[in-house]
Amino acid sequence: MQPILLLPIKTLADLRMDEVIGLKKTTSPETDLGFEFTIARSARRRTVSIEIRAANVVIRAPLNTAKSFLMAFLQQKAAWVREKIIEQQALISAQPAAPTYVQGSGIAFMDETLHLVIGRGPRAAIARVGQELHLILSTRVRATEQEQIRALLARWYQQQALQLLTRKTTECCARAGLRFSSVTVKATRSKWGHCTSKGAIQYNWQILLAPEAIVDYLVAHEVSHLRHQNHSADFWALVASLCPGCKTDRAWLKANGARLHL
Repeated sequence: MQPILLLPIKTLADLRMDEVIGLKKTTSPETDLGFEFTIARSARRRTVSIEIRAANVVIRAPLNTAKSFLMAFLQQKAAWVREKIIEQQALISAQPAAPTYVQGSGIAFMDETLHLVIGRGPRAAIARVGQELHLILSTRVRATEQEQIRALLARWYQQQALQLLTRKTTECCARAGLRFSSVTVKATRSKWGHCTSKGAIQYNWQILLAPEAIVDYLVAHEVSHLRHQNHSADFWALVASLCPGCKTDRAWLKANGARLHL
C-alpha cells in the first residue's frame, strides 16, 4: 500500500564483485540525495524496489546486486523519493491525537456508529448489544481507565476483523478463482495489508474503522496479490475487476488512513 518502484534485474554478469555487499542491511546517509536509506539484499529477490514507509526509505535488491547499480537507480528516482518522503512526513505530522473515550462516545465500525456503555466490575469484559458496545472495566488492575478501554476495544476489533476479513477474503477468492493459505490480523504502522508468495494474507484490523467499501477494496487488493506479487498493470486490472470503485477507495484510504486508529 505504500509507494514502491520496481526494476527487474536481467543480468549481473558485468557487475564488479568488489562492489557487492551481502545480505546484511546497511544504512547510508547520502547528502547528495537529500535523504537516508537502507539497503536490504535477499537471495530470494529477482527485482530491485524502492519502498517508502513512514518516511523511511528502503531499497531492496537481489543478493549480488552492486552498490553502484543501486546508487544509480536511487539517483534516477531521487526526486520521486523526496516527494514521497515529504508527503508521508506531512501525514505523520497531521495524525490526530488518540481520542478520549467516555460514556456514550461513538466509535466507527465500518458503516455503523457504535456507542460505548462503560461499567465496572471485578473482571474486564466487552460485548456488543445492538448499536452499543458494553465495556466492563476491571477494578482489580492498575491500568488507567483509558488504557483499559483501548485494550478492550482493540481485543474486540481484532476478533471482529479476523472473522469478517476471513469471510470477505474467502468470498473474493471464490470470485477470482484463487486460494489463500491463511488470514491473520495485526495493528501495523506502515501498511494496511500484506500477501506472501505462499498465500498468507495479513490485514491491519483497524481498517474496520473505515467504511465497508474501503474494507472491500483492501480485501480485493490483497487477494489480487495472490496472482500478481507486484503492482503491475495486470495487478490493477484484477483489483478493478473485483472492486470497480477501487480508484476512489484507494484515494480515500490514502487521504484518511492516518486517522483510522483507536
